Amino acid sequence: MQDDDKKNDPSVDFGVLNEFLGYRLRRAQMNFFTKFNDVCSDLGISPGLFAVLAIVERNPGLTQTAVAQALGNDRSAMVAAVDKLEGKNLLERRPAKNDRRSYALFMTDEGQVFFKTLCDRVTAYENQMAKRLQNEDEKRWLLDILERLAE
Repeated sequence: MQDDDKKNDPSVDFGVLNEFLGYRLRRAQMNFFTKFNDVCSDLGISPGLFAVLAIVERNPGLTQTAVAQALGNDRSAMVAAVDKLEGKNLLERRPAKNDRRSYALFMTDEGQVFFKTLCDRVTAYENQMAKRLQNEDEKRWLLDILERLAE
């Protein structure tokens, strides 16, 4: 049996791991990210890049540092992400009004159209994944629990 097969083998006893919230959350995250990549890889967008686009779309003019802080990302990683999105003509950097040493981020017109298509795809896949829950109340409950755990 290959290593990849072992992680999906129901006969493997995960022992104490199944009792740890962090482990279960990580497995769920990995599953969601794998499905995200299946849906968005042809567009060259990862979950991290999607998050940057989502923040900038709703908060035009935030600095790269502010976006990094909002997402809990390292500033140096943010530079690479913005470089990639700027290279795709989805975002643009402009000098920040209150600090010329910083850059404010804005969606391009092309970025706005692209983001709509991207959101439609992500929403469809999220809805498919959410069918594993019993109903909309259970989804809201889970989102609330995850928010509390993230605080």
